[in-house]
Formats: sequence, structure tokens, C-alpha cells
Amino acid sequence: MNADPDRVLIVDDNEVNRDLLVRRLKRQGYDVLVASNGFEALELMRSTPLDLVLLDIMMPQMNGYQVLETLKADPALRYIPVIMISAVNDIESIVRCIELGAEDYLSKPFNPVLLRARINACLEKKRLRDQEQAYLKKLAAEQEKSEQLLLNILPAPIAARLKQGESTIADSFADVTVLFADIVNFTKLSANLSPSELVEILNQIFSVFDELAERYELEKIKTIGDAYMVVGGLPTPRPDHAEAIAEMALEMQQIVGDFSLKPGQPLQMRMGINTGPVEAGVIGTRKFAYDLWGDTVNTANRMESHGVAGKIQVTAATYERLRDKYQFEERGVIEVKSKGKMTAYFLIGRKS
Repeated sequence: MNADPDRVLIVDDNEVNRDLLVRRLKRQGYDVLVASNGFEALELMRSTPLDLVLLDIMMPQMNGYQVLETLKADPALRYIPVIMISAVNDIESIVRCIELGAEDYLSKPFNPVLLRARINACLEKKRLRDQEQAYLKKLAAEQEKSEQLLLNILPAPIAARLKQGESTIADSFADVTVLFADIVNFTKLSANLSPSELVEILNQIFSVFDELAERYELEKIKTIGDAYMVVGGLPTPRPDHAEAIAEMALEMQQIVGDFSLKPGQPLQMRMGINTGPVEAGVIGTRKFAYDLWGDTVNTANRMESHGVAGKIQVTAATYERLRDKYQFEERGVIEVKSKGKMTAYFLIGRKS
């Protein structure tokens, strides 16, 4: 398929000159437009894509210098190449045109060979510039896509540090709240589902959880199978991290109850929450992962695994943070693996 011909605009108040140029350029295969004055030329430039302008200097009302200045001052038009044409062949005029941004200068009467060579040279430069701009635009789109993928994996402040060249990212946070959630008996309940159906259900549930995490400005850390982990208070510390996690947990509880794999069997989650210090950092060099470590994390995980279906179990540390604003049911002392006896509470809801 042949490419569209280059479109050239001829701007000259002299009809004889215009007709001469039109005939020559059409014979050479160009798509030619004409304007008899500067105002008409600028209107055409703004409404029609152009590859080159042949612009006469000596015109009434608005001369070629003024048209050129207006064109180069307009961000949408400034990259259209312009060859100035004039019967005046003095160095001062040529210098002024080049300083104003013209690509070239031709004197009347035209040498046909020189005219063609100058036009071809300008159009080739424009083609190269268009290719460069298309490449840069594509490069920018790919960079934006890569940055978005990085932000899907890492918190924005952590991604920014990686882009700035930090090779090892490890931070200590004195006070955060960690939530683990796991769908009860999901493996057994989903035994009759196809892999695609299983993934679709988990994707629906976790996508809603992701929206909640974004709304409450919490950081989703990861999913493992049908388990979900989120934290409040990092990588940007905040004083209300426990409240934000509590709000998300209560909404998660309600959302999961609206799902069912079988009629009359709504899903349930066990959730565990703990508050305290953690270490956080980026693991890996090819497949990045932002993760947490420490006793606070392990205890939050134990609160979930030692929890009760449909309940949000929290440690005494989290309970003390939230007791004035939220309702709790004391579960009492439970035996926790690797921790021994611990007092646990069930988060019921926000106080009126």
C-alpha cells in the first residue's frame, strides 16, 4: 500500500507565482494547498495536517516574517518546516528568516532542480523527526507501563527509591498493624470448581479487598492461595493505622459473607490482627517482593490460624489501641503456637 503524498502549502499573494509552484509540485507527486495571504495560511495550518510550507516574504497585511513568527510561537504548529521564498536575495533577509526558525530560503525565480532538492531535504528531515517523535512516544508509553507494573508490585515510595538506584531497601517501623485473612475451608469448598472458576472467584474477592486497601490507604503485601495480607502504618507512618485496619477488616467480613460457592453456604474468613514493630524491605533482584518480618507479623499470622471462622481475632496490643472506639468480645486466654498463652479478643464493630 502506497503512503499518502506529502502535503505542501504554498503561501504567496501573487497568483502567477502560486500557479507556477502548484504545477511543478503536483508533477513531482505532492499534495498541494494554496493560500493567498498570511491569515488564510495560518487558518489552513491550524485545520489541516501539513508536511511543508513554502512562504513568501513580501505580502500585504501580514508579511512572511509575521506568519513565521506566529507559526513558531504556536506549540501545535512550530514543528512544521518552512522554506521562505522571496525575490529579495540579501543576506540580512536570509539571516532573519533562519533566526525566526525557517528551515531554508529560496530566491525567485526558482531553479527547478534546486527547488526540488531543497523541498526533498526538508521533507526528509521532517520524516526523520516524525519517526523520532513516534519512537519517543512509544518509549514513554513503555516506560509508563513498566512503572505501573512496578507500582502494582511495590509501594510507590519504595518503587521511587529503587528507581533512584538503591540496591538494598530494609527499614524498621516501630508501630504498624498487620492483618492476615484466610477463607475457611476454601480448598474443600472449591473441590468441584474448575481452575478458571476458582481463580475467577478469588480474583473477585481480592479485587474488592484491593479497593478497600486503597480507600483506607493501607498497603497490601501479598496473597498466598486464598490468604490475604495487608498492613497499616508503612511505608509511610500514620497514627491511625490500627483504626484503618479495623475498618477494612469489618468490611472484608461483610463482603466475604456475600459470596457463596454453593447455595446456602456463604463463605467465611478467619482474620487475625496484631500491632507492633516490624522490619520491611524488598526481596529479590528479578522478581521484586516487598515483605515484612518480625514477631509482630508472626503473631498476627497466629491470630488468624488460631482464630474462629467468621471472626476477627486481635491481640491485646491491638485491643488496647481500639477499645475506646470499637466493640470487642473477650475470647480469653488461648494457647498459641510458638508463643504460649495469649489473651485474645474478637473485634465486633465500631461503637455507636
